[in-house]
Amino acid sequence: MSIHEKAGHTFLASLGKTRLRPGGTEATEWLFSQAQLTPESRVLEVACNMATTAIELVQRYGCHVTAVDMDKDALAKAKNNVAAQGLEDHIQVMPANANSLPFADNSFDVVINEAMLTMYADKAKAKLLAEYYRVLKPGGRLLTHDIMFTAGRLAEEQQSQLQQVVKSNVSPMTKKGWRDILLASGFAEVKQHQGQMSLMSPQGLIRDEGLKGAIRIVFNGLRYRENRSRFVGMFRFFRSQRRHLNYIACCSVKGQ
Repeated sequence: MSIHEKAGHTFLASLGKTRLRPGGTEATEWLFSQAQLTPESRVLEVACNMATTAIELVQRYGCHVTAVDMDKDALAKAKNNVAAQGLEDHIQVMPANANSLPFADNSFDVVINEAMLTMYADKAKAKLLAEYYRVLKPGGRLLTHDIMFTAGRLAEEQQSQLQQVVKSNVSPMTKKGWRDILLASGFAEVKQHQGQMSLMSPQGLIRDEGLKGAIRIVFNGLRYRENRSRFVGMFRFFRSQRRHLNYIACCSVKGQ
């Protein structure tokens, strides 16, 4: 697969980006603050990618995490990262389909899913949310992190550009849209937090990756001709749409 056909997060990872979520560390930190985790907590991370979040959860809270993904390359990197940190006793990395999770009802205290629901049409979002709801214990928390329209949908041309940039049928929702679909899935309470997307902004790159990391990513994006056009295109698009596209983080609580 050419660099121009890779999914947006895969392309950015190839440049050295380790934070591959719309709101970066800011959004993830807010989710952590809502999780109410203890060493006894059992957490499911869906679409774990390289296990960056799973590792941080265990290092900070001592909880047990099951980290799942469908991407074989991502799972291999996740296993290597977990092993490098010596956390194999706390993190189980395994393949699993989010539409049919191989876990019993009421299995987890927390389910965390970052930057995935946005990639699905609304009916498919609802099916995924039903699975997350099913495997959560009563009183459990679903932590999600996605892209949000600040007003209505983008114009057709800009929506098409977004899909070309990300290489996916991206389908964000408004703040109310995200809240409504979560409540319709059965959750009793939904808390929300929003802010500017950090994937490509200079401030976001530095905040998420540090100054040296940000410089390395920009260098890799501009140095090689095969990367340059896509990197510049992504930067220009997200900058031009920064008032229309935010990240949104949601903490949704399952009733007792």
